[in-house]
Amino acid sequence: MPTKTSPTRSRSKSSSLPLLGITMGDPAGIGPEVIAKALSSGLLHKICRPLVIGALPVMARTIKALRLKLTVRPVADHDAPTPRPGTVAILDPLNIPLGRFTPGLAAAETGAASVRFIEKAVELAQLGCLDGIVTAPINKEAINMAGCRYPGHTELLAELTQARESGMMIVGGPLRIMFVTTHVAIKDLPSLLTQAKIEKAIRLAHLALTGLFGIKRPKIGVAALNPHAGEHGLFGDEEARVILPAARTAQRQGILASDPLPADTLFGKAAKGQYDGVVALYHDQGLIPLKLVAFGTCVNLTVGLPIVRTSVDHGTAFDIVGKRIADPGSLIEAVTLAARIVQGRGKKGRSKHVA
Repeated sequence: MPTKTSPTRSRSKSSSLPLLGITMGDPAGIGPEVIAKALSSGLLHKICRPLVIGALPVMARTIKALRLKLTVRPVADHDAPTPRPGTVAILDPLNIPLGRFTPGLAAAETGAASVRFIEKAVELAQLGCLDGIVTAPINKEAINMAGCRYPGHTELLAELTQARESGMMIVGGPLRIMFVTTHVAIKDLPSLLTQAKIEKAIRLAHLALTGLFGIKRPKIGVAALNPHAGEHGLFGDEEARVILPAARTAQRQGILASDPLPADTLFGKAAKGQYDGVVALYHDQGLIPLKLVAFGTCVNLTVGLPIVRTSVDHGTAFDIVGKRIADPGSLIEAVTLAARIVQGRGKKGRSKHVA
């Protein structure tokens, strides 16, 4: 448990930077590689004090395999981390060291470890020991093999923090997109689109744009489902039946949400700055334009949590583990966004020591 008094810190520039916990993700995936590469770049230490939360032996082996000029420095629960360029401050929360596993293969052991890393990071963030967390990718199959029945990070984080409601926003280039649904079959989509779910997405988009990005009166574009926004029912009735009523409810609440707009023009308008954010109805509707303008640098932002959490917008990429070709760009962007949000909230340098 943390002590209530933090050790005296110098007033150096580095100590005023936000302290961010970076979870390793699944040790069998590319998380350790992209973290090591990002830290080796020297960019992260300019914007934050990074603390890796993961399996120390895995990080040490990864750094050695990549031949990076980094030194691993273990951080115990009672230490006050002062990460420096050229070092990897790492807190390993596993009670039993992670045993042998096969890189690039889903396993219960690595799935359980990845969940433990998240749990520890959330615990520290809620105690005020971390200013925010950035997560490397987990593997849904592996965490389910470990008995953690969640479709992904968002749902797990919502339960750990007891968030009333939360959702996924993905940020990339000029676009900020909140999703009504994510990983669902297209054939099931119409039945899953309810007025309540769309209202929630609009509400969370407004919360993110005002509370996290500091936009006082954000304009939110609401995407239609059907071509030409249904063409007055000719191509579908979802616009009139659920999307428009949800938008009108938000408008009555003072949110500057649009009526449903054809998606083929909405995203172009948002990219030009006519809208501060977009509510997309399903995965590919939002991700295709987003990755067209910002592939490799998109960031997943969880909205509605009591803590700041960003993540990479890619998976564990088991197929390229060990090939030394994983791109750290999304992780660097995720850390950058988390640091920017923390500093914008005025929490700069307020974290306690890690406990």
